[in-house]
Amino acid sequence: MAAIKGHDTKPELRIRKGLHRLGYRYRLHDKTLPGKPDLVLPKYRAAIFINGCFWHLHDCHMFK
Repeated sequence: MAAIKGHDTKPELRIRKGLHRLGYRYRLHDKTLPGKPDLVLPKYRAAIFINGCFWHLHDCHMFK
């Protein structure tokens, strides 16, 4: 479990880059909210949780 990253994973970075390119501004890993969401869009009062292959337990080449 120590090898599983909680921040700056590949799926998270892709979504962050895409949202930033579209002009959305967000906060990262807001500790004041329950569950520490990966992205928080304060203007829209939205929280985004990004779960990678490890957490979904599906069978793909990225799951280790």
